[in-house]
Amino acid sequence: MTERFDCHHCNESLFGKKYILKEESPHCVECFETLYANNCEECKKPIGCDCKDLSYKDRHWHETCFHCSQCKNSLVDKPFAAKEDQLLCTECYSNEYSSKCHECKKTIMPGTRKMEYKGSSWHETCFTCHRCQQPIGTKSFIPKDNQNFCVPCYEKQYAMQCVQCKKPITTGGVTYREQPWHKECFVCTACKKQLSGQRFTSRDEFAYCLNCFCDLYAKKCAGCTNPISGIGGTKYISFEERQWHNDCFNCKKCSLSLVGRGFLTERDDILCPDCGKDI
Repeated sequence: MTERFDCHHCNESLFGKKYILKEESPHCVECFETLYANNCEECKKPIGCDCKDLSYKDRHWHETCFHCSQCKNSLVDKPFAAKEDQLLCTECYSNEYSSKCHECKKTIMPGTRKMEYKGSSWHETCFTCHRCQQPIGTKSFIPKDNQNFCVPCYEKQYAMQCVQCKKPITTGGVTYREQPWHKECFVCTACKKQLSGQRFTSRDEFAYCLNCFCDLYAKKCAGCTNPISGIGGTKYISFEERQWHNDCFNCKKCSLSLVGRGFLTERDDILCPDCGKDI
């Protein structure tokens, strides 16, 4: 007696019929499709045994239903993107969602290199210097009037030149007598120390730090022999080609301040009227 070979689900004989094994149990095609076939996302019909089942993230399609939701072109064996449960070919996805180049206004395709600055995007080949038209790439650049410039072109066209070294001033800088200087070029004429941020004065249009100016040009106090700078409102007394700091203009004998008072002289000394009575 011949052993029976039946469908595991409906018990119909499978002799001479097409069948599918599921967990080592044979099923007729009708039962298998009813029990196990996936429904197509597009047409909602079962994907039969004689059809190719294409899947993406637990979703399934007939091969003929697997197409771009906008242009309807087939996505079989082609790159695609998913957006809000819709499948899109790369061209439709790019047109709908990708950045547009700030320069040429065309779509920047996914996977291509793009440059971004302050919310705008460029194709790498479109992100160029406004003056020389060379691609900027990852090099430094300077924006000016809604245009981008490579550093050499910006310096040639816009940057002020230091009056000392004649080179462009790209950042910072100092203005002295309405002329631009690099901070590192604006130095004391005598000691060459930087004057930026420091108190300084000038003589014959040359800038000096206070120490050098006092050492070179300031009159010396007849009392303490230190320089009298006269800078910043420093008060001093002058008499017969001699000068004193206000604090040094005192009676030689009693040290009384003679500022605003009468005084007498004895050779190089100054005396108050009381001390000068015995002269």
